[in-house]
Amino acid sequence: MRRLRNVKIVATLGPSSSDYETIRALFEAGADVFRLNMSHGSHAEQAARHAIIRKIEADTGRPIAILADLQGPKLRTGVFAKGEEELAEGAAFRFDLDPAEGDKTRVCLPHKEIFAALEPGASLLVNDGKIRLKVETCGADFANCTVTTGGTISNRKGVNVPDVVLPLAALSDKDRADLEFACELGVDWLALSFVQRPEDVQEARALAKGRAAILSKIEKPAAVKAYPAILAASDGIMVARGDLGVELPVHSVPPIQKQLVRGARAAAKPVIVATQMLESMIESPMPTRAEVSDVATAIYEGADAVMLSAESAAGEYPVEAVTTMDSVAKSVEADPTYREVIEASRRVSRTTIADGIVAAAREIAEATDIHAICCFTQSGTTASLVARERPSVPIIALTPIPATLRRLCLTWGVHCVRTETIDRFKMAVVWAARAAREYGFATETDQIVVTAGVPFNVKGTTNILRVAPCDERLIFRTDPE
Repeated sequence: MRRLRNVKIVATLGPSSSDYETIRALFEAGADVFRLNMSHGSHAEQAARHAIIRKIEADTGRPIAILADLQGPKLRTGVFAKGEEELAEGAAFRFDLDPAEGDKTRVCLPHKEIFAALEPGASLLVNDGKIRLKVETCGADFANCTVTTGGTISNRKGVNVPDVVLPLAALSDKDRADLEFACELGVDWLALSFVQRPEDVQEARALAKGRAAILSKIEKPAAVKAYPAILAASDGIMVARGDLGVELPVHSVPPIQKQLVRGARAAAKPVIVATQMLESMIESPMPTRAEVSDVATAIYEGADAVMLSAESAAGEYPVEAVTTMDSVAKSVEADPTYREVIEASRRVSRTTIADGIVAAAREIAEATDIHAICCFTQSGTTASLVARERPSVPIIALTPIPATLRRLCLTWGVHCVRTETIDRFKMAVVWAARAAREYGFATETDQIVVTAGVPFNVKGTTNILRVAPCDERLIFRTDPE
């Protein structure tokens, strides 16, 4: 099975998509990666979904990536005696550590870490920013505020603190348990919520112990400021626009999205654009024009993947949502302007032999009649470097390592093929030619570019490039033992 597009599609699983038939339909409609949202559902439910995905993978013979998205610490208010209260603009309101039920003048905020970080003038946002308050005075156990945007406040609403770096670890006790469960289950990627600093990523990596790649969700102003260091510590990035749009002025999110995508592309690390991409399809079989344009914009920017959340997890039209995203991607990538934008935004600093090899592979492929770039890779780095170049021809990643193939399912334009263990370059060329023919990328009369590292099966040794025929007889005739 071959995708006729380069951008990948991430589909979240949930109540609307938990059985074999639906998940198989999502995969056939175009989902390349399945997201398990650890904020919802029991471990047993997530394990059942994982097993179904792996069965579909075996049934179809195509690797599928699984992304476990950790919840992160949740900051919430306490409860109110009346269940809810109306806060008027200009009114005084107090948050404190007193567990007593709240009223129109105060409520418990059971997070001492917030009070430790607050300063006068800081903002507190409640219920996804619908209610906004400004801190006037504060101490170790209280914050006296003025309501700047009023509304109805009710029990256990989420609280955002955009102006300060909170002394909170990105991993709660629940996250640590979920991380270990997901790694033992065998997921390919871990999405880390509430990232504020590179140390958050390093902590998750130490716990994962190489069992899964780490993808950092950029959803807080502190993460935007520390983005270069967070990117360097991460294996991938998610632009989580929901919380970004709460904690930052909403008009600042589009330029931030572009900056984050370009940074990840330059680092050859996959980047997902997420949140509310086809939100109306939770209840409607058709998206809005604005949503289609939003998906298209992320693809024009060169994002590796676009993601569906509630649309596929809890919506009424999960398969239609994936189909729509797939159709938008094909339409955008068929637009001549797409190649112009992608090539104009290519910003790569080439400092290694591998950088030079993959750049040469793209230039040769685009200057001559080459039908695919075939990369032999151990860790996936070579394929990721080729994908960073955003070539106009397909990328085929070949490796005997299933974990590498699955992780590469998130990377732009990469078609993953499992091989035997190979110890000679000539056999690598033969495998590449067979894969290009088998998956319809080339015929016997066509040529491909093959990149690899010699000695074989050693990470980080990409040092060879060959233009080869897809006819095995010619390979054996021209290559001595």
